[in-house]
Amino acid sequence: METTTADGVRIHFEVTGSGPPVVLVHGITDSSADWEPLDERLAADHTVVRLDLRGHGRSGDAEDYSALAMAMDLAAVVDAAGLDRPLVVGHSLGAVVATAYAAGAPTRGVVNIDQTLRFSDFAATVRQLEHQLRGDGFHAALRAIFQHLDGPLVPDALRFRLVAHRDEARQDVVLGAWDLTFTATDEELDGVAAMVAPGITVPYLSLAGNDLGDDYVPWLTSLLPQATVEQWEGHGHYPHLVDPERFLVRLADFEAECDAAAT
Repeated sequence: METTTADGVRIHFEVTGSGPPVVLVHGITDSSADWEPLDERLAADHTVVRLDLRGHGRSGDAEDYSALAMAMDLAAVVDAAGLDRPLVVGHSLGAVVATAYAAGAPTRGVVNIDQTLRFSDFAATVRQLEHQLRGDGFHAALRAIFQHLDGPLVPDALRFRLVAHRDEARQDVVLGAWDLTFTATDEELDGVAAMVAPGITVPYLSLAGNDLGDDYVPWLTSLLPQATVEQWEGHGHYPHLVDPERFLVRLADFEAECDAAAT
């Protein structure tokens, strides 16, 4: 299925199952296909929507690849699919998109998979490789960044697929999505979360497979008092795919928390 965003970008999405709506938003260099190991189980009792963000998968190109622009992709898909207050699950960049969307649209809750909202932390890593990322060393730099993030528990089949994604990644899309990390100060980057957080009033689960730092939880909960932060040690950047059974159980529990909070 396809829809068009407010700024004219063609967005591909898929709908399976029936029941309470859940929207799955992939990370940078990935696509809706990466959710397939979870889709069948979720679709047994949910309406599951997976989309390809602009510049990814089967969606179209755009002039703006920022996370805020990608929130328009999510908004267009939710509208086209006729969803009412979906539970929004985002991984990596998709978690930023889901968070931005939830700040301005009705949702039941937000699940953030391994994405810090203190963007200065991530900027500290990518700025070291800015020259390579902007030049001929783009793909090598991208591999280096994610090799550190993926973690030791990623199965070989998944690791090979992820490496293939990154070797095919488009430089303009990645640099567009990461533009603020290069052009904004640390204070401005961290101010993004402070700006967005007041609009999020639903339960928020931050599920980290990588270490967020000892001071991250108090920092995040000062902005989002309702946030729950969990660390799945050693699970790396893809905890939902490293241990899908555990993830689905946790997602069901969180959904119950969201439903209870809404009553």
